[in-house]
Amino acid sequence: MNMESENKKLLEHEKWEWKDFMYQEIDFYTSGIEVLNNLNCGICVSSLEGDRILFANEEFCTCLKNDADIKEHLLIELEDGKSREVYLPGEDRWFEIHRREIQWLDQEKAELYTLYDISENKRYQQRIERQANNDFLTGLYNRMRCEKDLEAQITASKKNGSEGALLYMDLDDFKHINDGLGHQYGDVLLKSISHSMQRIEGIESNCYRMGGDEFIIIVTENKYEMLDEILEGIAGIFSKPWFLKGADYYCTMSMGIARFPGDGDSVQDLIRKADLALLEAKKSGKNCYEFYTDSVKGVSFKRLDMEKNMRDATMNACNEFEVYYQPIVDVTKSENPCIGAEALIRWNSEKLGFISPAEFIPLAEYLGLINPIGGHVLRQACRQCRVWNESGYPDYKVNVNLSVVQLLRNDIIDQVREALEETGINPKNLTLEVTESLAINDMERMKSILGQIRELGVRVALDDFGTGYSSLNHIREMPIDVIKIDRCFIEDLGQDEFADVFVRIVCELANVIGMKVCVEGVEHSRQYEILKKMQIHMIQGFYFDRPMSAEDFSRKYVTVQPMPLKQATDRL
Repeated sequence: MNMESENKKLLEHEKWEWKDFMYQEIDFYTSGIEVLNNLNCGICVSSLEGDRILFANEEFCTCLKNDADIKEHLLIELEDGKSREVYLPGEDRWFEIHRREIQWLDQEKAELYTLYDISENKRYQQRIERQANNDFLTGLYNRMRCEKDLEAQITASKKNGSEGALLYMDLDDFKHINDGLGHQYGDVLLKSISHSMQRIEGIESNCYRMGGDEFIIIVTENKYEMLDEILEGIAGIFSKPWFLKGADYYCTMSMGIARFPGDGDSVQDLIRKADLALLEAKKSGKNCYEFYTDSVKGVSFKRLDMEKNMRDATMNACNEFEVYYQPIVDVTKSENPCIGAEALIRWNSEKLGFISPAEFIPLAEYLGLINPIGGHVLRQACRQCRVWNESGYPDYKVNVNLSVVQLLRNDIIDQVREALEETGINPKNLTLEVTESLAINDMERMKSILGQIRELGVRVALDDFGTGYSSLNHIREMPIDVIKIDRCFIEDLGQDEFADVFVRIVCELANVIGMKVCVEGVEHSRQYEILKKMQIHMIQGFYFDRPMSAEDFSRKYVTVQPMPLKQATDRL
């Protein structure tokens, strides 16, 4: 535009009349309203005193539909240029409100409120927070949220001079259900347990899944007086069966309890002490709870030392774990000749000395270290048996126990096959012993696994028979070669009629279906004489000999002195 036309416009402007200006202003106001009504945010102008709404666009009227909402969320003390978030529960929507002082059309001072619907952003933020704070499977809070909440509760109890409790819970033998029925049913069980815990009064929002089958419950200071009722409620959950895969299954729990701030005033210390109390509950027979005490502390430090040294020993090729052998004799032949041995693990710790299997085996299973230790025992026993076989005793056999944890591994068949190939033992000279309770709890799975083991040429023995909940009919279904009658039935032979009848019936049944019977725990001549009259094939126990080192066994039961084990294994 040139200077001439610009000047012309200014001259024309000077000729405008007031009525022309009024019409232009009305057009501008109407156009402005149209623009404001089409914005995607709410706009509201009120008097500075807040007693009059001077203007509100359509979006604002849609967001805040009634005067109550307006009075609650707009008539607030909000500084100029500041904002706040508000939530309307009736509509489940979030808004961000901004306030600024302005001059309205008549130059009156007024308040401009701008509303933005941030519901989607808030829901996205909540999803992110749930992912960070909640367990994806059960919906319970996770470990990170547990530690955060526990720290706040400890601080509050110290400040108020009050008390709370931390309950550390672990499901007993959950792995049997998880691996036996399938992980999907294990997940169903975990979710069912979680939902049941959240319905217990006093802990509805204080349940946490720490991972796997471990849970923590925080009893806050204002609910601590309900601790006994809470413990009864938790016990009640596990007193009834869970319906899984078309049948009822029982699952119990063990729990350790530590009080705060008395037992510990830090998150990690309190969780550690509750975990130690949990281990005491496990050692007490499971399906119970234990409080942390000073006596637990003393035992716990020993347990921590044992755990550390066990991990170190496992990392060091399991060299501290020694294999002892208890002779098994054939009582069907004259002079009861030795026909092999059962391999038994012993731990000769460099720092702790000899440790009883009753102490370290449960800990090894709990820590998951039984797999490398059990694999070590299997290979050592196979190597030693081959040494005996090559020393003039080709029919000597060795029995090796498989723990529950080992047997449930998906690669157990591969491990047995590799041990056979690595050591070169004749498969028929290896017998793997499995516990009766495991086999009966998941018959189909065990039939498959044991069948595959037998296909390798290895024999299978059913250990501790009579201590589980099986019926004699189950024996026929299982692919086993030997039934081992538990020592508890042997102790009272000749003194308890039930024990006599039980052993006799098992022997007769085994002979009918083509299985052999081995009796363990024979210590006295009275027991031996009674068993000789029954259809018993094999016996082991102190009456014949105690477990001994490989060297001692070879000196006593292998007449041709074999080469040392290390030299022999070097040839393998």
